[in-house]
Amino acid sequence: MIFLKTEDEIELLRQSNLLVGRTLAEVAKLIRPGVTTVELDRVAEEFIRDNGAVPTFKGFPNPNGGSFPCTLCTSVNDQVVHGIPSERILQEGDIVSVDCGVLMNGFCGDSAYTFRVGEVSPEVEELLKKTKESLYLGIQQAVHGKRVGDIGYVIQESCESSGYGVVREFVGHGIGHEMHEDPQVPNYGRRGTGPLLKSGMCLAIEPMITMGGRQVYLENDGWSVRTRDGKCAAHFEHTVAVRQGKADILSSFEFIEEVLGDKAI
Repeated sequence: MIFLKTEDEIELLRQSNLLVGRTLAEVAKLIRPGVTTVELDRVAEEFIRDNGAVPTFKGFPNPNGGSFPCTLCTSVNDQVVHGIPSERILQEGDIVSVDCGVLMNGFCGDSAYTFRVGEVSPEVEELLKKTKESLYLGIQQAVHGKRVGDIGYVIQESCESSGYGVVREFVGHGIGHEMHEDPQVPNYGRRGTGPLLKSGMCLAIEPMITMGGRQVYLENDGWSVRTRDGKCAAHFEHTVAVRQGKADILSSFEFIEEVLGDKAI
């Protein structure tokens, strides 16, 4: 069932999502060669709790048993999504996708950003730029009267025409009181298909784009997803409210970009 949000509820969603943006900015301050992903996770959890919220990923149940052990998903290089923070040390030239979710005042925030660790190759740089660009192309379609397939179509067309792979197994989603609500929002699709978009729908749009083939596999930890060919993947995510004429982006990369300065993607 798809729930339309009131204006008051959208503002509560905005506050939760702005906290995610601020948390990702705290993480951005730390990302450099030599840091571990579990260090990033500790800082994020402390910041979220200090601001009166709880991390929604921590304790999230796995359909196959167990639950996610951390606050952040930190996916390095060929990990696409759901990487578990660990003592892994980030190296010069790595990329790390950091996905973060919070629950505050009864509403969820969800956003992701892929960071460079030091200097990366031009090919990886282009992957990040194209993935982020495709996110905003998708957001342009999140308006009253369009359909979910319109969002996926433009993301898929943009990325595949540049030679990148579009992951099929993991998709965006509705968001509200729960982190994952209807409808699913794939990063591929056909124009004019899928659920009708209506003002008040809130969606997490999140392209997961690979440098090579789109095939992925699940690691033995039951969470981390990797590209089958071992090539890098990027992931950017915003939460938006569907409106007449133009989507309303509830999350923000501005806090991150203030930290990164001229090194922002």
